[in-house]
Amino acid sequence: MSFGLTFEKLLLIGLIAVLLIGPDRLPGYAAQFARLIRSLRDMANGAKERMREEMGPDYDDVDWKKLDPRQYDPRRIIRETLLEDAPAVKPTSAAVVSAPVRESAYAQRQRLLREGRPAPFDSEAT
Repeated sequence: MSFGLTFEKLLLIGLIAVLLIGPDRLPGYAAQFARLIRSLRDMANGAKERMREEMGPDYDDVDWKKLDPRQYDPRRIIRETLLEDAPAVKPTSAAVVSAPVRESAYAQRQRLLREGRPAPFDSEAT
């Protein structure tokens, strides 16, 4: 995770730090910053090890990318849930003929506009 920091931005931050802190105190602050980064890395590794100990051998089997909250898409989750519960029925020719084709609201509106008819209007909608 670079947080959008490029080399140029890091160089600018370093230059500003040199000007604000001064060359006398900069080595001490750099050492403090390095200790902070090292302790954060050790804490992250400790948390990972503790999780590995508590989960046991199942830790390596978990797909961590699937649990990433950035992958959360409610439409996809609902679609997958509805599709996985649908029974696998082999359609017969009579079932294909009698099954109504569902059209999205957008597609229905576009079809009605092409036909020159007004789009459906819900008087109770706000």
